[in-house]
Amino acid sequence: MAEVQIGLIGVPWDSGTTNRPGPRHGPRQLRDLSTMIRAQNGITGVRPFEVANCADLGDVPHNPADITDCMERITEFYRKVLAAGVLPLTAGGDHLSTLPILRAVAEKAPVGMIHFDSHTDLFKGYFGGTKYTHGTPFCRAVEEGILDPKRVCMIGIRGTTYDTEDRDFADNIGIRVIAIEEFHKRGVTDVMTEAREIAGDGDTYISYDIDFVDPAFAPGTGTPEIGGPNSYQALEVVRHLSGVRIVGADLVEVSPPFDSLGNTAFLGASIMFELLCVIAPTL
Repeated sequence: MAEVQIGLIGVPWDSGTTNRPGPRHGPRQLRDLSTMIRAQNGITGVRPFEVANCADLGDVPHNPADITDCMERITEFYRKVLAAGVLPLTAGGDHLSTLPILRAVAEKAPVGMIHFDSHTDLFKGYFGGTKYTHGTPFCRAVEEGILDPKRVCMIGIRGTTYDTEDRDFADNIGIRVIAIEEFHKRGVTDVMTEAREIAGDGDTYISYDIDFVDPAFAPGTGTPEIGGPNSYQALEVVRHLSGVRIVGADLVEVSPPFDSLGNTAFLGASIMFELLCVIAPTL
C-alpha cells in the first residue's frame, strides 16, 4: 500500500438495510461490471490510471452479525488506509457503511460533504429508536462532530416520507437540501455550482447513493424512488465536482438481487470511474 495513491475498497455489508437487502453483494458485481470500463474518459480525456497510482485493496474485514463491531472494524481498516497516505474510493454496501468510513476520514477535524441521494439519511432513529440503519448515518455523523453541517449539501431528495423529522433537522443545523424539483428546475450546472460553493475549499467527502438515479436507469437498489435524474445526469454531476478538495468518496446501495441485467452495477462502476477521473488529477 506504500506506493498507492487511490485505494478502491469494497464494503460488502448491508446490516443497516431497512427495506430490500442485497447491497452486501454490490462490491462483487461492481467489480465484475467494471471490466467494461476503458482507460480514458470520453468527455474529459482523463486517463486516471496513468495520472495516479490506483489499486484495488480488496474488501474490508467485516462482521455481518454485529453492527457495532463491524463499524469498528471498518473504521480501523480505513485508519490504516489513510495513515498510508491512500485516498479511499469505496464500493458499498448500504449507506450505513459511510458512517464508519467518515469516523476515520474526519478523525482529526470535521469534513464537508456533497451527498447525492433520494433520501437525506438524517433520521434520528428507526422503529422505536434504532440508531444505526442506512437512514441514520448522517444524523449520527453530525452528532459525533465529524460532519460540518454548514458545509453539507444533499442533492436529489424526493419520495414519500414517514414525517418531516429529517428535513426539520437539516433546516435547524444548516444542511442545504436540494430537492429533486429544484434540481430539475435549475439544472445540473447551477445546482453543482452551489454545491461547490457550500463545500468551499476545505476537506470534503463525496457520498453517492445509486438511488439518486431514477429506477428506470438504476432499478437494482433497495429503496428506489421515481422521478430522479437520468443516467447522463448521474455522470454529469460528478464531472462538476472538479475543484472540490475531495478526501474520500463512495458509491453505495447497488443491490445485485434486483439488478438482473447488471445495468445498475454498470452505471455504478461508471460513476466510480468518473469520481476517479475527478480525484486522480489532484494528487
